[in-house]
Amino acid sequence: MSDCSAKQAPEVHVLDLRRHVGANGVDANVIRIADEIVHGLSAPRNGKTLPTLLLYDQLGLRLYDKITGDAPEYYPFAAEESIFKEHAADIVQTMHSHTCGIVPGEAVVELGAGSLHKTAYLLRALSHLVPEHTALPPVTYFALDVEESELRRSLIELTMSDLGPTLSGKIETKGLLGTYERCLQFLTGGGLPVSKTEEGLRIPVEQYEEKAFRRSPSMSSSDSVSTTTDTGVTSPSTPNQPPVHLLFLGSSIGNFAPGEDAEFLRSFPLRPGAGDTVLLGMSHDNDRNEIELAYNDLNGYTRNFIMNGLRSAGNALGKPDLFDLRNWEYFNMYNAVERVHEAYLKCVRAHTVQLPGSNQSILFWQDELVKIEISKKYSESDMFTLFVNAHLRPIQRWVDSTGRHSLFLLERPSFMFPLLRTPSVRPSTYDRFCVPTVEDWQNIWGVWDFVTLRMIPPPMLYQKPIDLRHICLFYLGHIPAFLDIHLSQVFKEPQTEPEEFKDIFERGIDPNVDDPTLCHAHSEVPENDEDWPSLNSIISFGHRVRGRLLKVYDDIAAGKVPLTRRVARVLFMTYEHEAMHLERAGTGTIPPPDFIPPPWQSLSATWKTAPKLSSSTIVVDATTVTLGIDDVESEDNDPEKDLDVDGHVFGWDNESPKRTVAVDAFRIEWRPVTNGEFFNFYNAPGQDPNGHVDSGSFKSKSKLTFPASWVRAEDGTIRVRTLYGPVSMEVAWEWPVITSYDNLSIYASVKGGRIPTEPELRVFLDKFASGYEGGANVGFRNWHPIPATMGLEKNDGKGHNGGVWEWTSTVMDNHAGFVTSSLYPGYTSDFFDGAHNVVLGGSYATIPRIYERRSFRNWYQRNYPYAWIGARVAYDVN
Repeated sequence: MSDCSAKQAPEVHVLDLRRHVGANGVDANVIRIADEIVHGLSAPRNGKTLPTLLLYDQLGLRLYDKITGDAPEYYPFAAEESIFKEHAADIVQTMHSHTCGIVPGEAVVELGAGSLHKTAYLLRALSHLVPEHTALPPVTYFALDVEESELRRSLIELTMSDLGPTLSGKIETKGLLGTYERCLQFLTGGGLPVSKTEEGLRIPVEQYEEKAFRRSPSMSSSDSVSTTTDTGVTSPSTPNQPPVHLLFLGSSIGNFAPGEDAEFLRSFPLRPGAGDTVLLGMSHDNDRNEIELAYNDLNGYTRNFIMNGLRSAGNALGKPDLFDLRNWEYFNMYNAVERVHEAYLKCVRAHTVQLPGSNQSILFWQDELVKIEISKKYSESDMFTLFVNAHLRPIQRWVDSTGRHSLFLLERPSFMFPLLRTPSVRPSTYDRFCVPTVEDWQNIWGVWDFVTLRMIPPPMLYQKPIDLRHICLFYLGHIPAFLDIHLSQVFKEPQTEPEEFKDIFERGIDPNVDDPTLCHAHSEVPENDEDWPSLNSIISFGHRVRGRLLKVYDDIAAGKVPLTRRVARVLFMTYEHEAMHLERAGTGTIPPPDFIPPPWQSLSATWKTAPKLSSSTIVVDATTVTLGIDDVESEDNDPEKDLDVDGHVFGWDNESPKRTVAVDAFRIEWRPVTNGEFFNFYNAPGQDPNGHVDSGSFKSKSKLTFPASWVRAEDGTIRVRTLYGPVSMEVAWEWPVITSYDNLSIYASVKGGRIPTEPELRVFLDKFASGYEGGANVGFRNWHPIPATMGLEKNDGKGHNGGVWEWTSTVMDNHAGFVTSSLYPGYTSDFFDGAHNVVLGGSYATIPRIYERRSFRNWYQRNYPYAWIGARVAYDVN
């Protein structure tokens, strides 16, 4: 921004969010920070702390500007600024994916705005989305900061810079004075204006405080302006408000203690489906020396910034010279294990400080460290763990050219699967793979209702999603009927009315692909649409069955019903049964409401420039692998074990018993076969996947079938199916191709390889799969596949496969020690027909519990075209 000293400063509107209490008008925040100082300094030796907020007084903000402007060692600022320079237009376009443009009355709120140097790039790009200057700008930008004079200075400089005329009539700029907490309370309470576009009305900034904060003495606590959901996520009180876009830039999120970062982000009042977003800056876990130098530059700017915290502490306590700076020096270190940079004030000589207005004195020991700031540096796993805990879903990510900093655009989705519980030191009934909790059930019910009742149009309920299955309506009745049947069996109780539902909905179909008349035993269903039970009757039945299940949990908690191994197994089995059908329920439905649609153009550009593999394959040495678990169902009836539930891992009959298998050395592709690779193979007859002429491949390729995940457009181009409609092959080029085992086996054979065995793939996934907390594309993190990330040096090869199950060459068959389940006899053994192969992992619609349990095995017919399965190619090392 240009120098504005020669121009007359414009008027700046700043709303003071701070609340003043008491007759003396002392700011409550001043009192609170003084209390925090005293509390932090009262801790034992080397446990003392000072609030980080002390660093950001008027002088501190000026000193921070010196760091960002004159200290090249401080790379986070420059890295993030480079992202804005290159991608600002893309960022604002992606922010508006849900609304397809500016919505009059929308707001952009930056938490901890600072100098606005980086924000200027975003505001310029945002102004380009507004077609013309108007008397009533459709967008308002609010800059939040804690120091009024610096806030006003930054806004004045922005207005008087060459950007000012561009923003005029398009984006109104205003200030918010206060802390993060006060700002979020303000937003949650509906403090921002609600646009009345038909009347062209806006609430003036001067009236915000009256609107948001002044409550009648008769208002009770039940009149609260915000709500908190069962997940602890704050909901705003103005659901019809235009979109709000929050900016939390730099490394600010890293200044929070572990756990507090997620709690802070959870407090953001973002509304699912409203187009609200948050743009979040995150610094990566880079080289230790690089990080320590960034926070201790050679010119001492950072040292001056940190030392000013002592002056600020003295001011807050009423005595500016309370801390003699000659007694202190700056010390910093990077904790590589925790990935946290720590900034300290180090006492160079023992001394005592008498706190003003009290009899309390603080003793500081020589070499004692007083922590004043931390800065978390996030690994990939840290990032996705934070997002799940904060109930945020990434929409898009931009990374600087050096790979040291990211900007994430996130939304609050309608639902999100939580991280699996870490196994307890003392085994628990509700450890990650034991008995599902009531919360687990409520989560799965919420997602099931979302997918079946909001994503399947009523006319489609009487249609088959695919030819080899029942109509959609069947599955809405099958899920509660299956649960009800097994509850009745285990407790020897009557069925939930109407009892005849069990005859219609007990079991679905999975016929032979080549001859659909060949099928296992299943329910007889109505042939005509009018003969099916009504949707309302099925939904009502489902609610009654859910209530029945919740009563079981209540009775267990009250000690009325013993939680035996048999009861626990029924709870496990029926929960995962619903989860498996949930995955299939998404086939052929409409796009998910309340989720911001994928910005395909932006995502495609990002995927094209993603880091490339240095080698496409890896050799895995000879080893042994343990498959399965020891979950012996017959022990459910053993009087000595029937109450042994705590810590017990349940599985399906084909997962037991545990067995050890020797695996020879093999070479395997880091990533599954992509759409692009299979597209080239499919469209180049007589050539291998590398483009070499191969007469033998003519015969093999004649057996290929067109993947069901592809579709030919009217113009003859091949596109890839998604819930959002077909996308170009260019967009989906790096996604794993979804197709049959037969197709992928031909591809692998022509390439000189094969599909890996189950033990081989298990060894590979055990070593290199990142897991749900590491960003795996499962649990509806996305509603489509994405490019795989395995094989990069940065994470020692760990990553995800893009969000598909993976074929193995292992036929689903009997194995030593296998015993058919007595609860669900046909679950596995009905498919010991030589036509089904084992698949491992999970797709983007697989719940984390199933994806993470390494013993879980799925299976499909080798020529089945509809399942979300891909494959990678393996090779014999010789």
